[in-house]
Amino acid sequence: MPDRVDAPERLPQPSVAEMDLPVVMDALSDPIRLAILHRYLVDAAGGARSCGWVGIDRPKSTLTHHFRVLREAGLLEQHLEGLTRISRVRVDDLEQRFPGLLDLVFAWQVPAALMREDLTA
Repeated sequence: MPDRVDAPERLPQPSVAEMDLPVVMDALSDPIRLAILHRYLVDAAGGARSCGWVGIDRPKSTLTHHFRVLREAGLLEQHLEGLTRISRVRVDDLEQRFPGLLDLVFAWQVPAALMREDLTA
C-alpha cells in the first residue's frame, strides 16, 4: 500500500495575469458555456463537481469541448480524479482580474431548452 496519495492532476489553465478579456468573452458568448458556468456558480455554489453533473442536454463530446474552452479561457479549473474530471469556477481569480463579471453570469437565466428534462421540472 502506498505511503501517500498523489495530488490530483490539474489540467493546464492560464494564470490570472494571462487571462485575456476577449478570450473570456468569447468563451462566454456561447449559451451552452454560459449555462455550464452558471450551473457551477448557482447550483454548485462555486464548489467542485464532475463534468457529468452539469445536466446540459448535449452529447458528451460536445460538453467536453465546451469545458475545454472554459478551462483554457481561465473560467474553470479542472483536475483529474481517476478517470473523472472535476471542475470548479475560479471565483477568486476572476473577481481579481475581471471584477463584477461573475455577477452578470450569476444573474443570467439559463434557457430551459438547454437542460435535461429531469432537471427542469
